[in-house]
Amino acid sequence: MKTILKNIILTILAITFFSCNQDDDAPKNNKTTDVYVAGFEDNGLRTVAKIWKNGIGTPLTDGSRTSEAHSIFVSNGDIYVAGFVYEGPKSTAKLWKNGMETSLTDGSKNAEAKSVYVSGTDVYVAGYESGDAKLWKNGIELPLTDGTNFSEALSVYVSGNDIYVAGFEEKDFIDVAKIWKNGIEIPLTDGLNYAQATSVYVSGNDVYAVGYERNGTKNVAKMWKNGIGKSLTSGVNKAEATSVYVSDGDVYVVGYEDSETKTVAKMWKNGMETSLTNGVNEAQVYAVHVAGEDVYVAGYEDGDSTIYVKIWENGKEIALTDGSNYGIAKDVFTVTY
Repeated sequence: MKTILKNIILTILAITFFSCNQDDDAPKNNKTTDVYVAGFEDNGLRTVAKIWKNGIGTPLTDGSRTSEAHSIFVSNGDIYVAGFVYEGPKSTAKLWKNGMETSLTDGSKNAEAKSVYVSGTDVYVAGYESGDAKLWKNGIELPLTDGTNFSEALSVYVSGNDIYVAGFEEKDFIDVAKIWKNGIEIPLTDGLNYAQATSVYVSGNDVYAVGYERNGTKNVAKMWKNGIGKSLTSGVNKAEATSVYVSDGDVYVVGYEDSETKTVAKMWKNGMETSLTNGVNEAQVYAVHVAGEDVYVAGYEDGDSTIYVKIWENGKEIALTDGSNYGIAKDVFTVTY
């Protein structure tokens, strides 16, 4: 009888222990990731700024004006998108919050918003107006240069109280890749070769930027860590790095490299190269975002005489459009809950 009672107790404890473990694991297994993409799609007459949430597209404009979305950021349920809209003969830098459009410039000069980042209640947008790199904080313009030389701001990242902007400024007719930290410029290249920084990311005390530097004849995809440059490609073929993301110590960079006939979409993880496309069709990628163990990349690929808006999830391509119209995915952002 004691033996039977003992066995019953052990069985109950085992079931309880197993059930507790199942409950502990349940939230991890049931997490949901929403994937947001910003870009544009042609409507037959002009490009239309769009976002896609989990593959469902929503236009940001009515299609009567040429427009593009370049960057997306989601914070506390609010969706922020940076881009531009042509209003008359000039492009106006725009910010959309939950689909509501706000002008960052007055339309008198060509301007584009290229990157958006939200920190607390502050919204930062990087871009340019008539060849001058600009940063907008909550809609207030903060010039990054004195306007003497042509310049563009292409990416913004906020870490604590520090604001980092990546881009370039022309010097003696050569583009110099730069980071601006709190408005103070930090050249990444010496000005001997054309170079641009297209993306910036901060992890701990390390500041990463990616872009390209010309080797005399070809653009070489590059990454700079704390100002020290490293080539990601050999320089035999034209290549550019377009976006960088750091997760759990791993550094992800995406971009593209020419092959013999087509441009191939690429990803480098800790410097190790992976091709996202096989070179049969023209393809480029512009953004990378990591959610846990999942890596998302945004761009496009040619096919059947058109261009498909695409993302790649862990290397597997997902078309966001049916190919009936030209389009490009310029940015991707994920929210896991």
